[in-house]
Amino acid sequence: MEFVVLGLGALGLGLLLDSLTGGDSTEPRNPVPRITEQNSVADNDDDDDGLIVETRDASPAHFATKLNSFSLLSKYGIHKYETRKFVAGDYNWRLIIYPDRKENGDRDHISVYLAMTETSYLPQDWEFNVTFTIFLYNQILDKYACFRVNERCFNGTTSKWGFPKLISKKALTGYLVDDNIVLGAEVLVIKRHRVIETVNLLKPTEVPQTRDWKIQEFSILEENGVWISEEFTLANFNWKMKLYPNRDFDSKGRELLMELVCVSANSFDDYQKIKAEFYIRLNGRPGFVQSSRKLSHWFTSSDKSCVERTSVNFPTIRNWKGLLIDDCCSLQLEILVQLIV
Repeated sequence: MEFVVLGLGALGLGLLLDSLTGGDSTEPRNPVPRITEQNSVADNDDDDDGLIVETRDASPAHFATKLNSFSLLSKYGIHKYETRKFVAGDYNWRLIIYPDRKENGDRDHISVYLAMTETSYLPQDWEFNVTFTIFLYNQILDKYACFRVNERCFNGTTSKWGFPKLISKKALTGYLVDDNIVLGAEVLVIKRHRVIETVNLLKPTEVPQTRDWKIQEFSILEENGVWISEEFTLANFNWKMKLYPNRDFDSKGRELLMELVCVSANSFDDYQKIKAEFYIRLNGRPGFVQSSRKLSHWFTSSDKSCVERTSVNFPTIRNWKGLLIDDCCSLQLEILVQLIV
């Protein structure tokens, strides 16, 4: 490719483009060309950073439109023409052409915008970047002037980008022949696969969040089984406690184990997790507490529980007069959920 000449003369790029602008566009479904008599355009002036102006022989890959008797748009007071829609990058687009943009009191420029259509089906926070090219056909040289910009962000707020002064009407030699003009577009959508994470850190509560599980008929429970509490809610998450009265934890022998299970983690996706600090206490008569150290654990869909070992075994607990009250004891959980992801 070569930089554009195409008979523009001393007017140079200043006649082609001054800025890029963005604006909203919400379009109804309509597969055929249409004309609207709307002469306003919401311009948020931008500079020409990243503009590339070239010529090429190949026609536009995605869309082209030929406007016959182009001057009649201005004569009839039709200041805005919206093309039929076309598809690029799995999205619907159209060009919006202003045949006589007013500048310094004179309607001396042609404006062209690329606008998204049919955005209502997209998610609420949709956003992606687009590199696009607007084409202007030189019918004498049989070449296309290509006005390409670097990435522009399309989203629910800004669904239209373009050139408020694509070309001066004084520089249309070769482009406007027999009052006909040809414009086109190519659109490259840069799809994002963005992961959004929200991290909530929770302030400690003034009153500790606790749950007591009363275990009855302790002495006749199966020594080698597992005892499971009912499901309960603390800190807006569901939990269960488990007690293993006589389990091999390691080579040191059999002992009593206490486990906290985050039931809510069963419905976590792969990226959800919570961090909690907690104590598990085996309570008996007043003043008698077999407590765990402070534990800290990340609960996830693949790691739903945390086990704490004690220094006693089941036969010792059965004969521990301070622990059992009417053959009952209780397991108490005190928990602080610190962080939610």
